Amino acid sequence: MTGCCQVTTTLPDQAVAESLAATLVAERLAACAQVLGPVSSTYRWKGAVEHAEEWYCYLKTTLGRLPELQKRIGELHPYDVPEVIAVPISHGDEAYLAWVREAVKEP
Repeated sequence: MTGCCQVTTTLPDQAVAESLAATLVAERLAACAQVLGPVSSTYRWKGAVEHAEEWYCYLKTTLGRLPELQKRIGELHPYDVPEVIAVPISHGDEAYLAWVREAVKEP
């Protein structure tokens, strides 16, 4: 394992997604963030099937910083129950992964 992971969350619009991305990178909780969208989402919420346009935010961080990142997403996210999914990065370019680890190191 590399000690790094990719975290995804979905947000209601591009401005909110870009704001979240910028804040998390500025706070050194994520090394980088990519915002993609819009995507069409279908989900069950409060007993009904809902449809919405959302934007994905992909974040790279370390497993050590993941709990703080998750907590901060919860504080900043506009949804009652935000999607926060972390997938460990099992392999990758070592120079890139070293950069991720350095970028999120606490000062």
